[in-house]
Amino acid sequence: MVEKVEKKKSNHAKKGQSLVELALTLLIILTLLAGVVDLGMAFFSYVSLRDAAQEGALYGSIKPIVDSDNDGRYDVGEPLNASEIVNRVRQSSSTPVNLNDLSNVTVNVAISDPPCESGWIKVTAIYNYRISMPFLGAILGSTTIPLSASATDTILQPACP
Repeated sequence: MVEKVEKKKSNHAKKGQSLVELALTLLIILTLLAGVVDLGMAFFSYVSLRDAAQEGALYGSIKPIVDSDNDGRYDVGEPLNASEIVNRVRQSSSTPVNLNDLSNVTVNVAISDPPCESGWIKVTAIYNYRISMPFLGAILGSTTIPLSASATDTILQPACP
């Protein structure tokens, strides 16, 4: 009879040990899972940013300048169409990145000189992704991940002089 009581105490202690191991392991696994989900959302935001930059580069390759005289040729002194290109980038998406948020999203446009056929246009969009996992920010040393996407395209029109 004494042996049965000792065996029950021994089994009870093993169950307590395995419960503690499960709690510690589960904490680590759930933290890793939440971090993977957060980094997946950051990647999804990067893809959206890249697509917006490609949209702006495509628009800029067709209309890099404001053709004031509508002759279809580049004339020296015609202004660049940078503001319209930036507007095109900002209007291309609102989720998961709100591109209209001027405080979090920066859009830069660089165009070859002269900005005419066979030149290039480069559109860069920069966004600071805010990490939602509190522990992940402590591990990485920052609560944001800088995301930058660029797209370069060949200018298709207007014709060079």
